[in-house]
This record gives sequence, structure tokens and C-alpha cells, in this order.
Amino acid sequence: MNQALLDKIEKEQYRKDDAKFNVGDSVKVHTKVVEGDKERIQIFSGVVIGKRGHGLNESFTVRRISYGEGVERVFPKHSPRVDKIEVEREGDVRRAKLTYLRKRLGKGATLVKEKESRAIEAAKK
Repeated sequence: MNQALLDKIEKEQYRKDDAKFNVGDSVKVHTKVVEGDKERIQIFSGVVIGKRGHGLNESFTVRRISYGEGVERVFPKHSPRVDKIEVEREGDVRRAKLTYLRKRLGKGATLVKEKESRAIEAAKK
């Protein structure tokens, strides 16, 4: 198939609000959940521990601790089910995948060093 035709079809499927976030950021992912004939928004908040793919196939993994148990969800970035992605806090990490957070318990599982610029701005206020 012609690549230009594929690009044109894919372009319509991309997110309109280009969500800018990186691995290590704390995010809130607003997802649309359909229950019967009703639709509601459910929020899943946690730390982004990995990103993969590119283009329409791009996805990211969010991890959080729920009732003492680690929960991970993989979200397709350009899915119509993902309503919006809010960045709560920007993290400063040196790795592309934060799989080491799976071994940590309690506060250590959620703590990712905050970016320096944020810390300096908070100190000024």
C-alpha cells in the first residue's frame, strides 16, 4: 500500500491535544469507561515507568500502589478511550524504563526525584 495514503489515514487518528510527558512523571490518565449504556470518566494516577512504540502504536505504562499492591496499566497514547493525560509532577530519571520500582515498597515505590527547575521554583515561592 502507498505510504502517503497510510500517513493520511493515520493523521486523522492522532490525539488533538499533544500530551507531553516523560518517563518518571506522575500523571493522571482520564479514561472513558462504558458500563451498559452509560459512559463515565475514570482517573488512573501513578508514575510513568515506560514508553514504547512510535506513531499511532505509541503506548505508555503507569504504575501505582493500590491497597498495598502494585498495579500497572498500559495505555495506548492515541486511543479514543483516553480522554486526557494530566502531568501532576515532572520526574528526573536517568533510565528509559523504571522497572526497578516494582521491587520497592511504600513511599520508595512512588518516589522519583523531582526535576531541579521545579524545586528551585518552589523554593522561591
